[in-house]
Amino acid sequence: MADHKLHRIHPEIRQRAVSLRKPLTPAEQRLWARLRNRALGGFKFRRQAPLGPYIADFYCPEVHLIVEIDGSSHNDQVDYDLDRSAWFETQGIRVIRFSNREVHQELYGVLQTILATCQHILTG
Repeated sequence: MADHKLHRIHPEIRQRAVSLRKPLTPAEQRLWARLRNRALGGFKFRRQAPLGPYIADFYCPEVHLIVEIDGSSHNDQVDYDLDRSAWFETQGIRVIRFSNREVHQELYGVLQTILATCQHILTG
């Protein structure tokens, strides 16, 4: 993976990431409560993590996995998300996405998917 590109974070992106950490959406709050402090399988996650030119909702550096929570989207946002995901994948980072509805109504399934993905990446 091209780690060198991930560590060159523009100060404006870093500041934006810091400001985004404060007002989590309800779905982000719900998921973060289950990911923080290595609560899911011992994997460490960071929230609103600056990576290159983008900010990931949740990032697990151990397995290079991003978890994104998508709200109601319009076409421009969908295109932007696809571009972001493509960039992350060129950096060797896998991206999985869940909707707000999935986090609120199917949290157990979301957590199982995240854990299974982390374990799969770790064991190759």
